[in-house]
Amino acid sequence: MQRTLVVVFLVLLLSLPLVAQKAQVFGGYQYTRLDGGVNMNGWNGSLTGNLNKWFGVSGDFSGVYKSGVHFHTYTFGPVLTAHTPMLQPFVHALVGGGTFSGGGASTTGLIVYAGGGLDVGSKHGFGIRIAQADWMLTRFSGFTDKNNVRVSAGIVLKF
Repeated sequence: MQRTLVVVFLVLLLSLPLVAQKAQVFGGYQYTRLDGGVNMNGWNGSLTGNLNKWFGVSGDFSGVYKSGVHFHTYTFGPVLTAHTPMLQPFVHALVGGGTFSGGGASTTGLIVYAGGGLDVGSKHGFGIRIAQADWMLTRFSGFTDKNNVRVSAGIVLKF
């Protein structure tokens, strides 16, 4: 599964020249709180192609870990961004899949993120994602959990 995520991310990264001057790559830290009080730490990365000044499409990938348990997600969806000179607030709705693994077992299910964030820095070049906060819905093996949250922060490269 991790190999598939790496391949998808590399294909998206190599397609950046197709959307030159209209793409951004994010990478950073992620904190996830799952229903029941489980706290996990890890990474979050995304690639966004902006189709015009305010609308884009994003691929978001993440992984969080705790005590031998791994939770990876891969989601895609629309992003709306207000491009001001130094602040770029955004909202997104992402849908895709996720995999829980640990203890020799693994399960795959549906993931939905709804949220947004704030990037600081010029419209092109280097920026900082001050915060990205998402409500997360998970559906694994017929069980739906709506009380999950993730928060990310990191570096944004804008092309």
